[in-house]
Amino acid sequence: MIKKLVIVFIAVFSIQAYAQEGTASPYSFYGIGSLKFKGTVENRSMGGLSIYMDSIHMNLRNPAGYTGNNLESYRKESRPVKFTVGGTHTIVDLESNNSSASATSSTFDYLALSVPMGKFGLGFGLMPFTSVGYKLESLDNNGNISNRFNGTGGVNKAFLGLGYQITENLSIGIDAQYNFGNIQNSTIEFVYDDDDFLTQNQSRENNRSDLSGLSFNLGLYYKTLLNKKLELVSGLTFTPESNLSSKNERSFSTITISSASGQEFVNNTIETDLGALGLLETDLILPSKFSVGAGIGQPRKWFAGAEFTSQKTSNFSNPLYTSVGTTYEDATTFSFGGFYIPQYNSFSSYFKRAVYRAGLRYEKTGLNINNESINEFGISFGIGLPVGNGLSSANLGFEIGKRGTTNSNLIQENFINFQLSLSLSDRWFEKRKYN
Repeated sequence: MIKKLVIVFIAVFSIQAYAQEGTASPYSFYGIGSLKFKGTVENRSMGGLSIYMDSIHMNLRNPAGYTGNNLESYRKESRPVKFTVGGTHTIVDLESNNSSASATSSTFDYLALSVPMGKFGLGFGLMPFTSVGYKLESLDNNGNISNRFNGTGGVNKAFLGLGYQITENLSIGIDAQYNFGNIQNSTIEFVYDDDDFLTQNQSRENNRSDLSGLSFNLGLYYKTLLNKKLELVSGLTFTPESNLSSKNERSFSTITISSASGQEFVNNTIETDLGALGLLETDLILPSKFSVGAGIGQPRKWFAGAEFTSQKTSNFSNPLYTSVGTTYEDATTFSFGGFYIPQYNSFSSYFKRAVYRAGLRYEKTGLNINNESINEFGISFGIGLPVGNGLSSANLGFEIGKRGTTNSNLIQENFINFQLSLSLSDRWFEKRKYN
């Protein structure tokens, strides 16, 4: 049954991922898109908190989590192989000072596997890193469309990581990440005659960037018992600065736009010699990132913690694209959250074994437009439902929040995220008791 659920889940989110863009945010116009991966559904249901680790859920933000203690319920012989897959459906309302709109998107978020190897743990998987998906229009003084901006694509991340348990309480880890993808955008400049009618031909600028590069993520995890009931948990991650190589193309087209369908027909295209401009191949900086957090709780009962993340977004630059009024500043995130389990070993009530999660976060994204910092706030809730042998769970998450502002002619996004994941665990490497 679990295998059938996995197949159906992957199929549904793969179809949706190809059918729609990974985001509907106008702020994905900037940089290399909107940051897509913010943790597993379990993390995001606790306000993005990623410092807690257990024996049945993967923590994809801290590679030290690939390790762990063996299972007491299985004679402390081995910890399970972990598999996780997740996706999100987003509903967003866009508001400006004089208009509003709405959009939806459904996306695949991550697919990963962790395998125990004694004191080591191996993890690997695939996830979107950033996503681009927007369609924007600007108006002239007469209320006519002057420019139309379209963008699609994003950057994906394939990772391979190794964790090592130094002591029963202390673990370290490292992820090697290969970032790849492409971003395509176009800008149409509309031209009108003296009677405010569109001329027959319009001009369109086309851009494409193919991105690739390596990055690394280092992690440390520490936990200790304060007394017979309370446990202290802490985590730290650091991602050094790295580069993305961008191979770029640019062309200009003369197009005709159908008045009935809005479809664009290309009449002719001229390629731009980016080599002569020094823009054929450029390097983009992926800024360094640091996070630290701590919390306390009673094992298998409750947990509450806080986490701080800082990123040197002010170092980001993209030589191919410049935008007037746009700058980058250092990004910060504050996360608070936790969980509660009524009775993890209850036989009388299924929902007493469930994990109830909640949290909130405040994020300064690092993007500054027209001297306005683009900030994000979210409140989240979730539930983890036991599946099968008790080592697996289906996790549901819900988040409501906002991004941006209507000040300085900007756009505010009011969003609702519905998240779903499967965390499946099984013991592959079990010692035989009888020959």
